[in-house]
Formats: sequence, structure tokens, C-alpha cells
Amino acid sequence: MARTLRLLAWATGLACTAIGLFHVLAGNAAIPGEADAGATVDSLGRFFGAVFAGYGLAWLWAARQDPVPARPVRLLAAVFLLGGAGRLLSLAVLGWPHPFQVALTVLELALPPVWFRLADSDERAHRQRQPTTTPAAAAPRPTGEAA
Repeated sequence: MARTLRLLAWATGLACTAIGLFHVLAGNAAIPGEADAGATVDSLGRFFGAVFAGYGLAWLWAARQDPVPARPVRLLAAVFLLGGAGRLLSLAVLGWPHPFQVALTVLELALPPVWFRLADSDERAHRQRQPTTTPAAAAPRPTGEAA
């Protein structure tokens, strides 16, 4: 499970960073069906693209830690879930978006429970890898005592 968490964190970080940078560079062209949405949507999309790239970098930071820290994983998963909830709210208010957005919504609702389940797996594995010491073996020796 720890390896799955690390690989999923890396994959998420790389994907989110790449998607975010694509939105920064492509603007409206990065949004299916919205290439002619205008300057306001373009500006908003590029801004949120930068934020999403930063979100991806946060996943990459977490994936590089040893062990992968559970608290940031849970926080990042919660943010992703909130994004999916926002899409559901949009669906309820305005109706069905482009099919690609529906697929993204499914991912944004399906992945967070997986991350929540895996969140502390690397920390647990790390604790199990640590050598155990007895209190007598861990006690400092008096000064001048031979080893």
C-alpha cells in the first residue's frame, strides 16, 4: 500500500502540474468546447491553471518525502474532493457539462477515498522498518565505561 500511495502521489503530481501548465499556456483552447469563451474566461482559466500547477507541485513535494506524510495527503485529497463537489454543484445548477468534464468529475469523486485509505500507509511502513531497541540497549553509558 505504501508503494501504491507513493506512485499515485507522483502520478497525480505530474498530471496536475502538466494540466495546470497547459491551461496557463493554452488559455481557452485548453477547455473543451470553450475556445471562443472570451478574455474573462481565458484570464480565469489561466489563473486557475497556475493554481492547479501549484497543487500538482504540492503532490510532488509529498511524494518526495520519506515517509509520504499522511496529513498533507489527506488535505490534498480533500481539496480534490471539494473540486468534484463543485462540479456536482455546477451540474445541479446549470446541467450537464462537456462529457470530458463529466469524466473528470468521476475521477475527482473516486480518487479521494483511495487517497484517504492509503494516506498513512507509508508512515506505518516506515515505523515497521525502524529497528526496535530495548530500553537497556538505548540507555547512555556512563562516561569512561568501556564498550
